[in-house]
Amino acid sequence: MYEFNLERDRIKLNMKAFLIGEDLCVIISGGESPHIGCVTISVPRPSLSDTSVVSATTSVLNLVGHKDDEVARVVSNDLSSKLNKTVVVTCGIHLDYITQEEINITIELIKEFTNKLIDSLL
Repeated sequence: MYEFNLERDRIKLNMKAFLIGEDLCVIISGGESPHIGCVTISVPRPSLSDTSVVSATTSVLNLVGHKDDEVARVVSNDLSSKLNKTVVVTCGIHLDYITQEEINITIELIKEFTNKLIDSLL
């Protein structure tokens, strides 16, 4: 298992990743009430514009009223295409009265998580 915790101001995030055979399962949670807001699955495939490059097809199941798909889709797709693995991501981050600045910080931290995980698995 791989685990990362990042915190900045009110934003507290956790990422756990588990290898399941050759596949990868990732759980992203944080905020005041972590939950499952979205689940994605990404499957690597040759890029449509250059078959020598790995891309991914990502499917999303999002709970009504949640915006966790904005994070989960990007993380799932990046991990799948860069690691050439099937990847499932569950994501649930909730922070009451989140500001646009805090959303931007959350996105930065998620990108940092993703890069750390990729570096750990390559």
